[in-house]
Amino acid sequence: MFRDLSRPIETGMPTYPGDPDVTLAPDATHEADGYATSELRTGTHAGTHVDAPRHTLSDGQAIDEREVGAFAFDARLVDLRPLDPREAVGPDALPELCVLDDNVDLLLVRTGWASRWGSERYRDHPYLTAAATERCREAGVGVGLDTFGPDPTPTGGGDGESTEIDSDEPDGTPAHDVLLGGSLPIVENLCRLDGLPERFRLYAFPLRLRGGDGSPVRAVAEWEE
Repeated sequence: MFRDLSRPIETGMPTYPGDPDVTLAPDATHEADGYATSELRTGTHAGTHVDAPRHTLSDGQAIDEREVGAFAFDARLVDLRPLDPREAVGPDALPELCVLDDNVDLLLVRTGWASRWGSERYRDHPYLTAAATERCREAGVGVGLDTFGPDPTPTGGGDGESTEIDSDEPDGTPAHDVLLGGSLPIVENLCRLDGLPERFRLYAFPLRLRGGDGSPVRAVAEWEE
């Protein structure tokens, strides 16, 4: 069985604060030209995408330098719901290393924030502590999430309300740095996680962007019924 876990690429879709806006518009049309083409303008981290080490590490590997097989994963789903806005997820919330090491190379962390896609509240997602990602790095597993990423995202206040930020919330990209520093994948903005089995195959093949720091993907889960 197959299921698409990726967000549609469309004009005006949510993007990480400061990233380029996405536009998808007609270029040639059947009426005027006898065929159709479109112009797509997007950042490399729009929608469902995979990060390359170069994303946060200046000397990190680029997306096109990875073997294509590195984007086909034996995944394990861990459902952490319910979580509070901007809640820090520590290593105790994740499976033990012996379980992670059991033919798993990607841990898909479900926070429940996929349901907030399209609202300012999507920015207030829970995040992984550096210690949590160290557990993943020790086990040699990457991370997939239904959020903007494993680190906190700058808040937009959402729905006219201020979002209180804990003084212990880290600056920068420590969770990214731990994972990407170990050449481990990060797949972000996943969706449609309802009813997934605990174990499945995940395919998240990027565009072959020369020197790219990341790429949108068509993320597809596969499992036996």
